[in-house]
Amino acid sequence: MVDTPSSFNRPAPGALELLLSRRSGSAKAMTGPGPDAEQLRQILSAAARVPDHGKLAPWRFIVIKDEGRARLGEVVAMRVQQTEPDASSERLATERGRFLRAPVIVAVVSRIKPGIAIPEWEQQLSAGACCMTMLIAAHALGFVGNWLTEWYSFDSAIAKHLGLDENERFAGFIYFGQPAVPLEERARPNLDDLITTFE
Repeated sequence: MVDTPSSFNRPAPGALELLLSRRSGSAKAMTGPGPDAEQLRQILSAAARVPDHGKLAPWRFIVIKDEGRARLGEVVAMRVQQTEPDASSERLATERGRFLRAPVIVAVVSRIKPGIAIPEWEQQLSAGACCMTMLIAAHALGFVGNWLTEWYSFDSAIAKHLGLDENERFAGFIYFGQPAVPLEERARPNLDDLITTFE
């Protein structure tokens, strides 16, 4: 079926309800199952459709799952030992288990293409849009997600270990799974306090 101008005026069934019901679930309170290979591909396909001025694709994805979660946890714990020689065994255990909190994690990498007419800020915003779209897509598929930028997101050694170039940085690590405890709605800002009108 070819979309006609009138067909674009029809709201997708349940789309607004989906957006209004989405909320994050803590990575600390996740369990399996996570998205399977086909579901994850759907989530990433949705992310790759975000606004992208200049068709630059100024982002890429690193999937962390299965045994890779524990291996990356060891890398993070070793980095803590390098930078904090007196780190407690409890702290190191926390770092080793950091990526075991959810069955599937996706690192979203923002990759800037400098020296072009498209502002770097727009390229970064596009990567952020990828993160948000992934959360919405996961919600649509019945999963919970958590977008985190913890200390390891800003560590140059961790970035190098995961193959990031000098013009790349983590926009976030998105954790996917099922809520281990019921999700609670949190207080939202008063919308009227956030809106001004220019007429």
